[in-house]
Amino acid sequence: MAVQAHATAKYVRTSAQKAGLVLDLIRGRDVNAALATLRFARKGVARDIEKVLRSAIANASQKDGFGGDVENLFVNACYANQGPSQKRIRPAPMGRAFRVVKRTAHLTVQVTERPTIVLAPSAPGAPGPSGVEAPKRPRGAKPKPKAKAKAGARRKKPAARAAAPKKKKKAAGRTKKAKA
Repeated sequence: MAVQAHATAKYVRTSAQKAGLVLDLIRGRDVNAALATLRFARKGVARDIEKVLRSAIANASQKDGFGGDVENLFVNACYANQGPSQKRIRPAPMGRAFRVVKRTAHLTVQVTERPTIVLAPSAPGAPGPSGVEAPKRPRGAKPKPKAKAKAGARRKKPAARAAAPKKKKKAAGRTKKAKA
C-alpha cells in the first residue's frame, strides 16, 4: 500500500485565492519538480508552500512502510482554506473610514508514494493485468479514413433553416422629404 502523508500551515498571511494560484502549479507533480517550481515562482506565498511541502516529505519518510526513496513521492492533493480575517480601519477623507480586511489561509499539502507496478510483456490485443485490452495501433497513429459519401448526393438543410422566411434588406439611400 502506498504511503500518504500531509502537512498543514495555519494562519499564513495571504488570501486563500492567491495561495491557490501557486498550489495549482504543483498539484500532481513529483516532489522534486514541485520544489523546483516553487523555488522559481514569483509569488511571495511560494516560500510558505515550499516549507509545507518539505514538511510533508519529512512526514512521509517517517511513516511505517515507506520505501525510502523520495523520488517516488508526488503531490497528491494541495489546497488552501480560508482562515480568520483581521478587520482594521483606515482613516478616509471627511471623517469617514475604510474597512481593511487582512486575510489568512490554512495551506495543506498531501504527498503519496507512487506504486511500482511490474508488467509482464504481453501480445498486442491480449488483455493486460488490469483486464483491459491493449491498443491495436500505436499511440498517435491516425485512424483509418471512413468511406466517403457518394459524389451525387447533396447535404440537406435542416428543417428549421429551410422553412424560415427571408428578411428584406432596408434601403441604404436617403428618403425624400415631402414638400409643403
